[in-house]
Amino acid sequence: MNILIRSGRVIDPANYVDSVLDIYISNGKIVPPSADFRADRIIDAAGKIVCPGFVDIHMHEDPVLPDGSIYKDEEKAIFNCMLRMGVTSAIAGNCGENKYHPADYLDLVDAQGAAVNVGMMAGHEYFRHEAGALDKYAPATKEQKAHMAREVEKCLERGCVGVSFGIRYIPGIDMDELLETASGCRKHGGRISAHIRSDAEEVYDAAKEFLDAGLTLDVPVQLSHIGSMAGFGQMENFLTLVDSYKIIKPDIGCDCYPYDAFSTGLGSTTYDEGWLERYGCDYSVVELAEGKYKGQRCTKEIFDEVRREHPECMTICYVMQQAQVDMALTHPGVMLGSDGTLSEGQGHPRAAGAFPRFIANYVRTGKLSLFEAINKITAVPARQLNLKHKGSLSAGADADVVIFDLERIADKATFEQPLLPPEGMDYVIVNGIIAAENGKIISFNSGRSIRKQ
Repeated sequence: MNILIRSGRVIDPANYVDSVLDIYISNGKIVPPSADFRADRIIDAAGKIVCPGFVDIHMHEDPVLPDGSIYKDEEKAIFNCMLRMGVTSAIAGNCGENKYHPADYLDLVDAQGAAVNVGMMAGHEYFRHEAGALDKYAPATKEQKAHMAREVEKCLERGCVGVSFGIRYIPGIDMDELLETASGCRKHGGRISAHIRSDAEEVYDAAKEFLDAGLTLDVPVQLSHIGSMAGFGQMENFLTLVDSYKIIKPDIGCDCYPYDAFSTGLGSTTYDEGWLERYGCDYSVVELAEGKYKGQRCTKEIFDEVRREHPECMTICYVMQQAQVDMALTHPGVMLGSDGTLSEGQGHPRAAGAFPRFIANYVRTGKLSLFEAINKITAVPARQLNLKHKGSLSAGADADVVIFDLERIADKATFEQPLLPPEGMDYVIVNGIIAAENGKIISFNSGRSIRKQ
């Protein structure tokens, strides 16, 4: 299909472009202007912003159903939520968690399609469990570590873009286990990312541990959702620490989402003994996102009951400081990552609103220029992931394109209704196919797998 996008303000930070231009699409690619071009569809983008499709460097994938199909509920599937907010490429399998074998998941995406392009991290926790190391507080054995390293390397060979860790969730991991599990990244060009070991005042040592692992392995490093790690008064010193490592190793990145509350399961180690003291709070900061107490703030009694009987219950924890999140997202070394995760449509509104919220709350308020903001959600993550055909509108690039109204774009998802689609997103084009128009999904399977290049 040939598409001509006419007269939009084209923002393409990868090529330092900010001008009113026409964009030509043919056979899934951006092509040079040509007098012989015959458009099957002309989109009038006058007064609108035209930019590369957004790249979400950190999210959590939809599950695979018992029949082997990827979950695709029109409203509740997270890839559909991604598409509606302008994401065209999503990197899943983060925080050490995979909902299915990650390399096999890539094959399913190619066989079945997905709403967006999907890349996968090989999750340490997934392969730790597969190796039989089920006690998250205990170290893995020599044989278990060897199993993890072997299976993760197979995933890298099959195109997974790196290895993810949820060190907070598996406190039994030590440096030897971390290095051995990720050792294949040196050979295959993968990267490592992590929900680091701890947060708040413990965040500095936790960051050093993972950054030192990156130096030892000599591979790219991603520090995940730093707003929920250092967003309690530590952000300035945390960013300075990361910058001191970047002088030595430039391929270090950080991501953050534009909310002042995080989300995790009530049974996770985040809520182990000592969490109240670490955050300086009481039980009422925790809201339950599903189950019989959905929408209620915790008391000690509710907290203890649900943690004991339904540890998988998703929570929203209101402990982060918005000014600290702002400090992170306006820092030149920090990208936007939604950390979106849903449980049958329940969860945090970041899964459906993070990217429009970022543009509305940071560009329209003057915290960032439009060019800076678009750079953080297109060119920078594509470069961090070494995705040569994503994140730009260069001739030959994959035709992943977003057209939106800068004055109207806004997130509508809330903690009470986390799936509400945004406003102001006119078109989302995935691989040259108009996949969403005015918030309505037209194509649910235009996405392909993203494999390490």
